[in-house]
Amino acid sequence: MAENNTILQYKGLPMARCGNKIYYGDPSEKVILVLTILETKPEKEEDVPSRVLVQIQSTDESLSPAQRILKESEKSTLVDALEIGTIWLQRELK
Repeated sequence: MAENNTILQYKGLPMARCGNKIYYGDPSEKVILVLTILETKPEKEEDVPSRVLVQIQSTDESLSPAQRILKESEKSTLVDALEIGTIWLQRELK
């Protein structure tokens, strides 16, 4: 079986999903966006996120996990979470 090395890009930055977490941004930068899907609800034939934790996290590994969280909020849709998260990420990277 061939290995798939395709990296998903959104607005020019890498995005990866691992379980219920979505990581967005370049890990070599000082911060990344982390979206954690807390709850889903069935809609048609799919489960759709209904609670998403939005966090801007430092990539500084010398900080404790709690200290890495620079900003956080909770949104009711993945679209709203990604929208506010990308705005925060752009501001932090300026």
